[in-house]
Amino acid sequence: MKRFLVALPALVIALSIPSITPISAQNANNNEEEETRAKESEGPRRFWQASIPGGHYMVALDRISNISMHEYVLDGNLVVNEVTIDTVGRAIARFYYIEPLSDSMGRSEITRTVDKGRELIERAGQRVGTDAHNMAQKNYPTTTHAGMVEYRILDLRDLDALYDSLRKAWESGKGRKLTIK
Repeated sequence: MKRFLVALPALVIALSIPSITPISAQNANNNEEEETRAKESEGPRRFWQASIPGGHYMVALDRISNISMHEYVLDGNLVVNEVTIDTVGRAIARFYYIEPLSDSMGRSEITRTVDKGRELIERAGQRVGTDAHNMAQKNYPTTTHAGMVEYRILDLRDLDALYDSLRKAWESGKGRKLTIK
């Protein structure tokens, strides 16, 4: 009887570990879904479509020649995460998330100041009726006439969801629609 009582706590712990693991994994999955604002649904039959705050993009799946997702440093102070869609047509679509290099390296007094500046710019845009933080940034004439269609994505998780949706649609040949609100 004594052995049974000593072994009982170990048995209870051993049996409870498998039941705890799925609960924590389930919570992690629920949090991931809540983190992105991207919603995917069936789209037009042979097309991939994206509706985002900066506009709308639609491409025939059989016209896509390649897709890519990459990260680079721009002008030594910005980190850009970018999804590109190259088609057999003339235009290349770019979806990008951009942040100051200091943001990607961690929080500091400088990044708090930058955040405050962004907030002021956003408020000023609201007063004059523009949504500048949702707009792609272009430099004349480099990107304005170079056959590029550009969209700025405000959350890296949404950019990841966009790439996943695009890749799955292209690989399967089934139309998809991604909406980011």
